[in-house]
Order: sequence, then structure tokens, then C-alpha cells
Amino acid sequence: MKRKSFVQGAVVLGSAGVLIKLMGAFFRIPLGNLIGTEGMAYYQMSYAFYVLFLTLSTAGIPIAISQMVSERVAVGRYYEAHRIFRISLIWLLCVGVLSAAALFFGAEKIAQLVNLEQVEYSLIAIAPALIFVPIMAAYRGYFQGRQDMHPTAVSQVTEQLFRVVAGLSLAYILLHKGKAFAAAGASFGATAGAVGGFGCMIILYFLARKKLWGDIRRTRYRGKAESATSILRKILLIVIPVAIGASIMPIMNAIDSVMVLGRLQDAGWSNGEAKALYGQLTGFAGSLIGLPQVFTQAVAMSLVPAITVAYQQKDTTFLHYNLKLSFRIAMLVGLPCAFGMMTLSEPIMVLLYPFQKASAVGAASCLFVMAFGIIFLSTVQTLTGALQGLGKPMIPVRNLFIGAIVKVILTYILTGFYEINVKGAAIGTVTAYIVASILNICAVKRLSGVSFDVVLTYVKPIASTLAMGAVAWFSYHISYGYLGNTFSTIIAIILGIVVYSTMILMTKAITDEELRLLPKGTKIAGMANKFSKK
Repeated sequence: MKRKSFVQGAVVLGSAGVLIKLMGAFFRIPLGNLIGTEGMAYYQMSYAFYVLFLTLSTAGIPIAISQMVSERVAVGRYYEAHRIFRISLIWLLCVGVLSAAALFFGAEKIAQLVNLEQVEYSLIAIAPALIFVPIMAAYRGYFQGRQDMHPTAVSQVTEQLFRVVAGLSLAYILLHKGKAFAAAGASFGATAGAVGGFGCMIILYFLARKKLWGDIRRTRYRGKAESATSILRKILLIVIPVAIGASIMPIMNAIDSVMVLGRLQDAGWSNGEAKALYGQLTGFAGSLIGLPQVFTQAVAMSLVPAITVAYQQKDTTFLHYNLKLSFRIAMLVGLPCAFGMMTLSEPIMVLLYPFQKASAVGAASCLFVMAFGIIFLSTVQTLTGALQGLGKPMIPVRNLFIGAIVKVILTYILTGFYEINVKGAAIGTVTAYIVASILNICAVKRLSGVSFDVVLTYVKPIASTLAMGAVAWFSYHISYGYLGNTFSTIIAIILGIVVYSTMILMTKAITDEELRLLPKGTKIAGMANKFSKK
């Protein structure tokens, strides 16, 4: 049952994540075609600082709350679990207001710092979101700690829906005022989404209050209540290392936004060309890299409470099972996404941005480089969740920091070469994740004693991925002369998915037991067995 809870929680969050990313693609692709690379540079620059402020104010909060709540729920202390939620909620409200005020009133200074004065409008538009998102983080952490992932999933989808509709509408309405104002309208979509997601979470909480308060009342007077100071201290002990770790890459991205533009101009590119190249990297290619992350983020979020309970109860069998399964999921997702995007990097970019074809072709080389990093980003996210569940949150922080140092050095050096340009930043990012991934794997093995089956974890997924890539490549190049880019790309992607899925089932890269853990898993396992015998 515990195994089923972990897997189904990951499936719920992963499914929501896929829907969110699809809506995100529906947002970014039309937005890129609407406001071009210059407008995307304004949008991405403001979003980079928004993510930085958001990370500093909320990073680690859902994980800390879910970990502390799951510890108490595991022993029936529901009242204490709810007190943790209430205290966190008040704290996050205060933090959110301060963060929003800092970004709102500091927008002009930030715009001057990055040498993009008109990005000020986007920063002001996105700042109010920082009030509502931290509050949602408290609600999500509480429900996740109770191993109920549905409220998180529903609120995330609602938030994204509001963001897409409001952002695109305002960008279109404000386009006649200039690309800076259109980008600001798109940025305000994040604020609209935060308000919508917050409202959704409030409704879901009240719908669940009968069950929640029934548990709370039964345990209200069991022992002395823990003080608010003690609870906040324990939360901070978890949050601080997680927040530091989560802040590393946003800080590096913010540094990128300042450093890359300057280094490109040092290499001989004009200011306008540098902004266009930066828009290709972050707005065009970078937006696609996030799609595979939804699965590994879902696994990591579901993994933390599961690992915490197993580690506390000294259930080595359950602990090793979750570690092996989560790492294999990271490989099964990361490998095909990485090689699929590498194989079809230019066709995909031209398909998505037909009205910005020159920029799309330029962004394809960035996508090719960044796509390789998906493999290592997937393992970094998953094993970070594992290490947090094992009570060692500072280890992934240290490892990512080491990777980030490598990234800064490589980015500075490589972006100074005219021929390499923004691909240098992409290479730096990929290298950072490779370093952090290797260090995380070593740490998990050392702390837990787990060992990964080489054939099941690496050989079978890699073999399936190579078969997929070969079929997709040949399919595209054979059909391109007859069907053109759009249909050839779609056919290649579909055939690649079919071949990969077939190979995974034929090679038993996913076991029958694991298939049965999925929703409707028994039926899926039965169909897979029939298929593999044919």
C-alpha cells in the first residue's frame, strides 16, 4: 500500500505537470511568435528575477512542511501536523508581502543593473504574484505531507490556466504600445495565475475540512503542544539548506542574464544581436527543456515524505525500493526526452516558431546542447528529493554549488568566443548538472547502501532510446522531401514514442510489479504481457 501511495502520488503530480507544460507551450510558443526575440528577452529577464525572489522566499517550504507533517501523520499526531501548517501559513504571508514589495519597488534598479531599462514594466507586473504563491506553498506542503497530491495538482493546473489566458490576452492587447508593454502584459499572467491558484486551493481546503478536522479533533489533547518557536526553528533547519540549494541555479541564471549579454558584446555582437541571441537561448530553446522536468519533479515531491517515513521506521526494503524506482523513472524519462530533442532539434524549433524561422534555426543549436543536460537534470532533481528525505539536505546543496561554480567559469569563457556565443551558456549549464548528478549518486549510495541494477537502470533504457532516435531520424529525413517539416516532424515524434514504448515493454525495463502500482495498473500489466509475448 505504501508503494502504491508513492507511485500514484507521483502519477497524479506528473499528469498535472504534463498538462501544465502543454499549457505552458501554448503560452510561450504563441507569445514568442507574437513579441519576437526582443520581447521574449524582456519577458525572460523579468521571469528570471521573479523566480529568484520566489525561490528565496519559498524554496524548501513545501518540502519542509510535507516532511514535518508526514512525520506526525505517520504516528497519528494530526493536530500537531495542522499547527505546523498554520504557523507556516502566517510566516509565508509575511515573507510574500516583503518579497513582492522588494521586487516592485526595486524594479527600476534591477532594470538599470541588467542594462534593459524597459524590463522595469515586466518586473512591476509580475511582483504581486509573490504574495499569493508563498501562501499556496503552505497549503501544498500540508496536503503533500498527508500524501494527498490531488490539491497540489488541481491548484497548479488552475494557476497555469489563469496565467496562460491572462498573459496571452494582455500581451496581444498591449502589443500596439510596444514589445516592452506586451512583455509586461505576459508577465502579469503570472500574477493572475497566482490569484487563480490561491482561490482554487482555498476552495479545496474547505472541501476537505470535514476529514481534516475530524482527524485534528481526535488528537488535539494528546500530550503538550509544541511551541510555535520550536516549530519554526525545525522548519528553518530544513528550509535553509533546501532554499540555498534551490537558489543556486536561479542566482546563476540571474548572473547569466547580466554576464551573457556583456560577454556577447565583448565577442563582437551588437546590443540588439546579443538580446536576440539571449532570447533564443532562454525564450525559445530553454522553454522546451522544462517539459521532462514535470515527471522528475513529481517523483521528487512524492518521494520526500515516502523516504522520510521509511528512513524513520528503518524500513530498509521500502527505502531501497523507492530509491531504485525513482532513479529508474528519472532515466526512463530523461533519456528519451534528451535524445529525441537532440535528434530533431531544428525540426522541432521550426515547427513551434514558424513565424520566427531565422530565430528558430538559430535556437536549434542551443536546444541540441541543452537537451543533453535533461538526463542529468532529471537525476539531480530526483536524488535531491532522496537526500532531503534521508535527512541530508545540505549534500545536494554542496554538490549543486560545485556544479554552479563550473557553470559560471565555462559560461564566462565560452560566451566570449564569437562562434560559440550563447551556446557557451548552454554548455556551462549542462556541465553543472553532470557534476551535481555524479556527486548526488555517490552520496545516495554511500548513505543508504543502495545499489542500482546496471542492466535494468542503464542498459535497457539506453538501448530503447537509441532505437527510438534512429527511427525518428530516418523517418524525418525520408518523409521531409514529400511532406515538409511540419508533418515530417510530427510523424517522427509519434513513431519515436511508439518505438520507445514498445522497446521498454519488450525488454521489461518496467517490471510487472511496477506496472501494477499505477492507476489501472493490473489491466496495463496484463496488456503489456500479452504484447510482449507476441
